Amino acid sequence: MDIFKAGREFVRREGRLVERRLFATLFEGADPAGVVDTLRGYQNPDGGFGHGLEPDKRCPDSIPLDVETAFDVLLAAGARDDEMVRRACDWLQSIATPEGAVSLGLPVVEQYPRAEHWGEWTYQPGLNPTAGLVGRLIELGIDHPWRDQAAAWCAGELENGFPEDAHAMHESMIFLEHQPDVELAKVKEWLPKLAYYRAAADDPSYGVTPLHFAPTPDSVWRPLFDDQQIEGHLDRLIADQQEDGGWAITWEPPGAAATLEYRGIVTVGALRTLKAYDRLPLS
Repeated sequence: MDIFKAGREFVRREGRLVERRLFATLFEGADPAGVVDTLRGYQNPDGGFGHGLEPDKRCPDSIPLDVETAFDVLLAAGARDDEMVRRACDWLQSIATPEGAVSLGLPVVEQYPRAEHWGEWTYQPGLNPTAGLVGRLIELGIDHPWRDQAAAWCAGELENGFPEDAHAMHESMIFLEHQPDVELAKVKEWLPKLAYYRAAADDPSYGVTPLHFAPTPDSVWRPLFDDQQIEGHLDRLIADQQEDGGWAITWEPPGAAATLEYRGIVTVGALRTLKAYDRLPLS
């Protein structure tokens, strides 16, 4: 199977408009403005993003994780819309704790279909997603009072130690890569202690892998992993491509449409990673 052609056809056939336009920007030279135009449909009048931009919940209301997803799409496309992002920051500030922390989700999701893992724990403010949101804003070059407040909170939290969950650690590392004097050895020592960290390429379970922490060879975090480990995960990524051209997911979204939507997201992500590591012959 031709990895690229099969992945392209899956995205064209099953992906949402936002993933199709992102694919066209990344692999076909399309104008990133088209990605921004698509994201506008997910932004609410309050400035936040919703409408299932992150497909595990079908809630139209603004949700912090949907804001994070919007930032990820902008960064992937190399797109800019400062007003769009600042409006999202205004909304984050409106729902943050007095210290600036935000949660992944909000209780309003309970009114709509959602994946089983969406529950009380997603309503607790924490480094996931606060640290990741701040790191993404720094990469987007957006200054905002909420960003400064949240960054100070994240720095204080991380001074007390790293989180114990690989998802929260991933978010924290997005923040830390923009901070001075990052201690790579300290991070490397902590990784094996994380819940949901999938260090071995042959581990079939759900988890966060070295390729999530270092999705490109020039990542700040690439030195945490030896060549054999990275190559093993790249081999596994290639092997995991399905017969229909897309990549599968290892959790249960709330329905068939959400499953296809998330598969579109991870398929574009897989192709991006393989391209970055020069493992994707384009044809």
